[in-house]
Amino acid sequence: MITYHRAWFCVLLLVIGMDGKLEAIEADEGRALVKYRVLATKKTSTMEKELNEAAIEGFRFEGVMGGDTALGGPEAVVVMSRVAAKEPHPKFEYKLLATSKTSTMQKELSQAAEVGYEYKGQTVFETTFRGREVIVILERERDSTRPKHEYLLLATTKTSTLQKELMEAGERGFHFVGITVAETAFGGQEVVTVLRRPIQ
Repeated sequence: MITYHRAWFCVLLLVIGMDGKLEAIEADEGRALVKYRVLATKKTSTMEKELNEAAIEGFRFEGVMGGDTALGGPEAVVVMSRVAAKEPHPKFEYKLLATSKTSTMQKELSQAAEVGYEYKGQTVFETTFRGREVIVILERERDSTRPKHEYLLLATTKTSTLQKELMEAGERGFHFVGITVAETAFGGQEVVTVLRRPIQ
């Protein structure tokens, strides 16, 4: 007896959108299509603008990484996605924090959290004019300003110190969400960790 098995096919198509952005559409038979948007820039101010432009088209943040690309040199690269079958619906908006001073990052992170922004990702980015910076990408639902978490940023050049500070933060109810290791302008080779806890 011959048994026929249904074959599932997955196709990845890279296309250049009308706006010049690199896009990918993953087609999986029997499933909804997922559309991707890749953002790459040397300027953090440009990245925040492009994040929100893509969000208006219904895209949502997936991940970020900073580094040297083959053609672009030092860049921050972000991947966003949305279900292609659905009508674009702007649901989220984004804020990008970038600084070479960790004390400034703690302040800006707390201020953004107070108006409803939530941590989504972080990396280290070498900008054209300002050198190496830690960048954090935050997201919130449009028109939602209710704070959900409070944030704590730990920055140290010693992993032994980080261990102690993490333990102390854990005892206060903070949960780990992200980490980067890089040389910042003022702190030297620092380990920068972001934690958060629900607002009571």
